Amino acid sequence: MDAVMDDIEMDDAGDKMHEECGVFGVWGHPEAAQLTYYGLYALQHRGQESAGIASVDELTMHSHRGMGLVADVFAGDRLQSLRGHAAVGHVRYSTTGGSTLRNAQPLVFDFKQGNIALAHNGNIINARQIHDILEQQGSIFQSTSDTEVVAHLIARGIYQTIAENVRESMSMLKGGYAFVILTDDHLIAMRDPHGLRPMVLGKLAGAYVVASETCAFDTIGAEFIRDVEPGEMLIIDNEGLREERFAAASRRALCTFEYIYFARPDSDIDGYNVHMVRKQLGRLLAQETPAAADVVIGVPDSSISAAIGYAEEAGLPYEIGLIKNKYSGRTFIQPSQELRSLGVRLKLNAIRKIVAGKRVVMVDDSLVRGTTSARLVGLLRDAGATEVHVRISSPPVTHSCFYGIDTSAREELIAAHKSVEEIREYIGADSLAFLNERVMLSAFEEERGESSFCNACFTGRYPTEIYANHKHSLER
Repeated sequence: MDAVMDDIEMDDAGDKMHEECGVFGVWGHPEAAQLTYYGLYALQHRGQESAGIASVDELTMHSHRGMGLVADVFAGDRLQSLRGHAAVGHVRYSTTGGSTLRNAQPLVFDFKQGNIALAHNGNIINARQIHDILEQQGSIFQSTSDTEVVAHLIARGIYQTIAENVRESMSMLKGGYAFVILTDDHLIAMRDPHGLRPMVLGKLAGAYVVASETCAFDTIGAEFIRDVEPGEMLIIDNEGLREERFAAASRRALCTFEYIYFARPDSDIDGYNVHMVRKQLGRLLAQETPAAADVVIGVPDSSISAAIGYAEEAGLPYEIGLIKNKYSGRTFIQPSQELRSLGVRLKLNAIRKIVAGKRVVMVDDSLVRGTTSARLVGLLRDAGATEVHVRISSPPVTHSCFYGIDTSAREELIAAHKSVEEIREYIGADSLAFLNERVMLSAFEEERGESSFCNACFTGRYPTEIYANHKHSLER
């Protein structure tokens, strides 16, 4: 995070789990780069720091990366130079490595077996160990991204084809990840053995497409085929699609935050529609933690579905009580603390006519540090709300994530060291309640249960080994 960001941005950023990254790939379409652009546009919610596309035209690879939003990075005629029948793309929020152009993806390399471009969503938790070994053996790194570690592994492979070396390299990785890899001859897609990060397969007019979420397929008009299975490796070339395994499937552990917060409501992940899951979480929240109130509002945008579900179950009217400024962007340093304190109002504002004189239930999807919740409760009170009851459609976040979600250090997670009552006092609400893990999981099919999801940020039960010296960044 840039040091020039002010306290408001730091607080707002730390009070939400950050959107990991999004990946997209296409093989066999004459406008591959253009399709990838639209796919990335649909996945923009997963990362807004940088974007990039690499394409291949016969044996020539073209690429462009830049800092900022997809529309800005590819403004003008940038896409015209990305010729070819295949492409991969990436939108990034940095979880490993700093927010700089050298870490923007796809990373593109030219080595003995040809050209290769890699794009990755997730975190390789043993990347530091592999990085140090490779560095000792003479590898020179150009970035601080864990994706480059994988590129070095592939380049040092002993097999005759890139696909074989990719398979061998992936077997060495620990963590949560979804990769798309473009070579001169193949598009390769894979998902980690636990299925921590999502990946879907589709088809469009004879071309194959892969993406982090199905909403990208809807945008380009592609047909959804299926989710990529944990530990599966798809190899797509001019001969068609080959399905292989690079690792045995482990205990399935899809990140529940994909449903709670990250994914777009119109996406389907592993058989569940995100909007419908969020509505069910809201209904369960109303059943478990009712409040004597007059109106229900949601914190835009990811909490709206849960708020609607809460209102329906509670028999209360749902209203748009908070308005989000779509153009607020980041809040930078202002000349005084007084002006800095106005930063939250640049992003959200309460509708006085809706909340004045009312007992309000404010539904949010998560509470990480508590700073934003405290400010929103204050906004509602300033707008005339007589009571503010905060309801969170997930359990308290008590542990950091190491699988591609940028969370605060554990000592900064308010629920790691404060009780629910202490958090309520801190945010200034009249009441506060969370869903517990058992109730949250009941929003899914009963037979899938806890074993199908990663809830480590709520429980501290991680599905993989966590290395003692693991950091979110490879930077020393």
